[in-house]
Amino acid sequence: MTFDELNLDPRILAAVKGAGYTTPTPIQEQGIPAVIGGRDVTGIAQTGTGKTAAFVLPMIHKLGQGRAKARMPRSLILEPTRELAAQVAEQFEKYGAGYKLNMALLIGGVSFGDQEKKLNAGADVLIATPGRLMDHFGRGGLLMTGVQMLVIDEADRMLDMGFIPDIEKICTLLPKTRQTLLFSATMPPEITRLAKQFQKEPVRIEVSKPATSATTITQYVTHCPSNEDTVKRAVLRSIIKAKSTDQGIVFCNRKTEVDIVAKSLASHGFDAAPIHGDLAQSQRTATLDRFRNKELKLLVASDVAARGLDIPEVSQVFNYAPPPNADDYVHRIGRTGRAGRLGESFTIVSPGDARLWDAVLKGVSKDVQTYVPEGMDEAVGEARSRGPAAGRDRFDKGRGGPKGRGRDRGRGGERRDERPAREERPVEPAVIAAPEFIPPQVEDFETDAPAMIEAEAPAQEARDEQPRREGRGRGRNRDRSRGDRDDSRGGAKERAPADRGGGGRNRRGEMTPGDPQGGDEKFKGMGDHVPAFLLRTLGKREDA
Repeated sequence: MTFDELNLDPRILAAVKGAGYTTPTPIQEQGIPAVIGGRDVTGIAQTGTGKTAAFVLPMIHKLGQGRAKARMPRSLILEPTRELAAQVAEQFEKYGAGYKLNMALLIGGVSFGDQEKKLNAGADVLIATPGRLMDHFGRGGLLMTGVQMLVIDEADRMLDMGFIPDIEKICTLLPKTRQTLLFSATMPPEITRLAKQFQKEPVRIEVSKPATSATTITQYVTHCPSNEDTVKRAVLRSIIKAKSTDQGIVFCNRKTEVDIVAKSLASHGFDAAPIHGDLAQSQRTATLDRFRNKELKLLVASDVAARGLDIPEVSQVFNYAPPPNADDYVHRIGRTGRAGRLGESFTIVSPGDARLWDAVLKGVSKDVQTYVPEGMDEAVGEARSRGPAAGRDRFDKGRGGPKGRGRDRGRGGERRDERPAREERPVEPAVIAAPEFIPPQVEDFETDAPAMIEAEAPAQEARDEQPRREGRGRGRNRDRSRGDRDDSRGGAKERAPADRGGGGRNRRGEMTPGDPQGGDEKFKGMGDHVPAFLLRTLGKREDA
C-alpha cells in the first residue's frame, strides 16, 4: 500500500512525498483510515514505528475544514515532555504547510504572555504538556468546550511521570462527543483502565509486542570488572573510541550521572553535552538543535530524551548502566535503527548491575552479543591506578571539572588525602578544683533599729510637708527633693551630703545607717543599702 491509497488530501500527500516517504508503516496503514472515519483508536506501537504521523496526518486532513475561535482550540494533543511536544509541533509545520492552520504550543520554560497571544488568536491545534495546560485553564485563558479530537501520546510514559490524574481531570473538561486517540508502547493495567473510561469502542491497533526491540538494531553488552564510576567511564570511552561514533546518545539512570559523565567525556576530548529535566528549557532546546544539526556528536541524556525523539541518523546508543526494566531498555535503544537504518546499542554491566541486566534480558527476545572494545584493559588499568578518589575530586562532586578546584582540594591545590596527617595527641581531662565555701556573715542589727526609726520620723515629716515638684523627669525622679534628684538628662547624680557618722538618705529618700567608718558597727558592710521594708518591719515590732 502507498500513501495515495489512504484517501488523504492532495496537499498532505505532496508534503509527505516531499519528505521522502512513499510507503506507510503498519500503524499508519491501519490507523489513518480509522481516524479519518471518526473512530476512537488505541495504538500499541514501540517507538520508531511512525505513530506520530499516524495521528498528525489525519488530524490535518480533518481540520482543513472550519476555523478556530479565540481561546477555544479545535484539537488537543497531550505529550509527557517538552521535547516530544516540540517535536510534534515540527511535524504539523512540515505536513501542514499547505494549510492555514493556527498552532499553539503550551510547554514550560516559555512565557505565558506569548502563549496567551496564540490562544487569543484561535488555535486549530493545541499541543501541550498537562501541567502547563492546567495552568492556562486555571488562569481562565482557555476554554476546552470546542475540542473535537483528543490525542494522548506516550500514555505509559504519562503514567510513569504521574500525569494520569491530570489527564483524567482534562478529559472531564472536554465534550463527551469528542474523538479520542490513545497511543502507548505498553499497556499496563492503569492505561487499559484509562482507555475503557474515556474511549468508545476503540479500534485496537497493535503492530509489535511490548518490550520487543527493532530488528534493525544490533545489541551488545560489555561487562565492566568494577563498580567504580571511574572504571565505568573508562570502559565507556573505550567503546566510543573503538566504534568511531558519528552521532550517539549515552543514557544514564540518574540526572546527577548525566552531568558527571558529560563532564568526563568532554575532559577527555569528546564532543559531548548533557540534557535532562533540571536544565533550563532554552538550554535543552539549544542542545537538541545542535545534535540534530550534527554540530554535536554525543548527547548524554536521562530518560527525558528516551521517548519519541526522532533523530534518524543516530548510529549508536550507549547505556551507562542497565535501565530499571525491559520497556525502558527498548525505548532507549529505539533512538537508533530508525526509518530502516541500521543501528547498534551497547550496555555497560558492572557486577552490581547483574540483577537489573537479568531482568532486561528476560523481556528482550533478541540475543545480545558480548563486546570487548580494543584498548579496554589498558583504560581500566589506568583508571584503577588513579584510584576512585581522583575521579571523585574532578567529577563526582559536580564542581570544578578538569580545570576547577574540587571540593576535596585544599587552598594549596593538593588533595586532602595527600596532606601529611597530623599527629594525634591524647587529650588530658582537665581537673577543676571546687571553690572554698565561705558561710555568710549574719549580724544582729535589731538592737538599734527602733532608735534609727525614731530619728528618721522628723525628717520624713519635714519632707512630706514640702510641695510636690512636677518636673519632666521619668519614674521616681518626679517626687524627689531638689537636693536628691537624678539629672533627667543623663548627667551625674546630685545627692545631699550625709553625716558619715550619723547616716544619711538613700535614693528613695529614706534614712540609712551611718557609714561604718563613722562608728556604727552593727551595720558594718551594708552601708546605705539596708532595705526599707526591713526597717519598717522592725519599727512595727518595736511599737508592739
